[in-house]
Amino acid sequence: MESLLHGDLVSFVKFAGLIGIFLVVFAESGLLIGFFLPGDSLLFTAGFLASQGYFGIVPLMILCFLGAVLGDSAGYSFGKRMGRKIFRKEDSFFFHKDHLRKAELFYERHGGKAIVLSRFMPVVRTFAPIVAGVGKMHYRAFLFYNMAGGALWSLGLTGLGYFLGSAIPNVDRYLLPIVGGIILLSITPPLLHVWKNRRGKTA
Repeated sequence: MESLLHGDLVSFVKFAGLIGIFLVVFAESGLLIGFFLPGDSLLFTAGFLASQGYFGIVPLMILCFLGAVLGDSAGYSFGKRMGRKIFRKEDSFFFHKDHLRKAELFYERHGGKAIVLSRFMPVVRTFAPIVAGVGKMHYRAFLFYNMAGGALWSLGLTGLGYFLGSAIPNVDRYLLPIVGGIILLSITPPLLHVWKNRRGKTA
């Protein structure tokens, strides 16, 4: 974890191994404490390391997919069990009602598709399944979108890392800027959301 905090994601992924990656994906997908974890860059980096022989790509993809789906299901169950009580919870280091309200608004705008779209939006992807549970979305419908989004996100990013690692000679030289680009792309939607809100308030 110390390596992760210092930004050395490659060292963290090597240290964590497949089980550690599974746990991070699970936590970021549906546990309140997981919103700050580096899901997008972690998946890509794990896929890249698989191309270099550190992991088998098939078990990596399976565990990442399971972590994503099971994590979202855990978030849904938590939201369904706790209901609106969650919105009355006091803000803390791991919980902010503002994150939950943003996810709720996103869910209201996009319905079931929000479960898929939120996969590619940090913070929102952690709270979206909880909001679906609070809103008592039918579980079969939730599971369909959950599995679709989990597949696109986990298999897509690990597959991209594996493909680039296999296809581009000495791609490790470009790993840092590639991961930086992924992080930038992942935080762009929330930043645009904040910018639009500020413009609206100014107007």
